[in-house]
Amino acid sequence: MAKVLCTGADPVLLETRKLILEHAGHTVISAMNQQMVTAACNKTKFQVAVIGQSVSSHTKKNIASLVRRYCPSAKILELHQVHQARTIEDADAWLEVPVDVPAELAERVAQLAGEETNQGKA
Repeated sequence: MAKVLCTGADPVLLETRKLILEHAGHTVISAMNQQMVTAACNKTKFQVAVIGQSVSSHTKKNIASLVRRYCPSAKILELHQVHQARTIEDADAWLEVPVDVPAELAERVAQLAGEETNQGKA
């Protein structure tokens, strides 16, 4: 399973995402600010970085830049609300939130990490 960096400004949302991803077998480290992102990237090689919807567009871009610089192998998944435009033009994937099925987050992370999912298999 993937090593995932989850970023965001809302501790409740971060904890919820962490629980969903850990339940799917991923290892998750959360970061609530840019300094935490840099520190986490310097300690761990992440496969996926999830950038939460609860931060400003400016902060999303800064976090994405830090991930590209300090975690160059990580794929970026930007979460955004339905009424909110995508902010990170060079993200590897986007996901509107709230998602209808929480498992969609874990499946998207697995896909970005290059893992197969059971979705759609007979």
